[in-house]
Amino acid sequence: MTIIGGGVIGLTTAVLLAERGHRTRVWTRDPVERTTSAVAGGLWWPYRIEPEALVGAWSTRSLEVYEELAADAERTGVRMVEGVHAGLDLDGLGPWAARVRGLRAATPEECADGGLWARLPLIDMPAHLAWLRERLLAAGGTVEERTAKSLDDVLDETPCVVNCSGLGARELVPGDGTHPVRGQLVLVENPGIRTWFTSVDASPATTYFMPQPGRLVLGGTADDGDWSLEPDPAVAKDIVERCARVRPEIAAARVIGHRVGLRPARASVRLEREARGSGRVLVHNYGHGGAGVTVAWGCAGEAARLVAEGTA
Repeated sequence: MTIIGGGVIGLTTAVLLAERGHRTRVWTRDPVERTTSAVAGGLWWPYRIEPEALVGAWSTRSLEVYEELAADAERTGVRMVEGVHAGLDLDGLGPWAARVRGLRAATPEECADGGLWARLPLIDMPAHLAWLRERLLAAGGTVEERTAKSLDDVLDETPCVVNCSGLGARELVPGDGTHPVRGQLVLVENPGIRTWFTSVDASPATTYFMPQPGRLVLGGTADDGDWSLEPDPAVAKDIVERCARVRPEIAAARVIGHRVGLRPARASVRLEREARGSGRVLVHNYGHGGAGVTVAWGCAGEAARLVAEGTA
């Protein structure tokens, strides 16, 4: 069995399949440490992802797993961290919100403009991806730096393929609407901030900061259709200034790096089995935008179910 894609969706799916007894290999165009997932801020929260009717179940299943993994944060990269979503209220959330223990309205001291307080999984993505890879290898799986030229070519080598190619789906499944949403981040030395903060709306400019080991991650942007992987100095300056309006000590924090990632967005996640005939099984699992880490385990479970049905 071949999983195309070495980001959080592909690795999580591969781990689940390998641990269920499948001979599993991952093809990744880029090293795991250089995938889009490695750039992500890493906060669990259903963010700009459809279909809404399914996202809640995928997200809460992932939440359950991350709550368990947080017991071994040093190895897994998963911690439970408190913070505030500014501008959100409970009435605007789906039924999944009832599963988030302790989710409540923020006090004026926690957020002057109102919002939601929560204790959520905050995932150090480089560490978590490395841990997923090691868990896959321990289950007998393999990871190969190899580019899939076409789905048919991969199916000629192995009769079961799970397409977790993210933005690569543009080449493998042309014309299906997958497109980039550019995100730019600034990494600074943490001046002592221990909680996360987000203020996200429909505009391309979003404001958030995430305390990760050895750094504070500042964001961000959501530029639809922008393919540039070069950090924009003016955008970086604006990100720092916006975050410093929330926590003034950020203004003096030393900048230690810049990151850009292209979220693999689509009108809705594609998670389905496609008939290819001749005993071949193709399952699609892509189009998660910026919420891949939020739904990874839920989508992996559904992909594994589709594989099992297709190979029965």
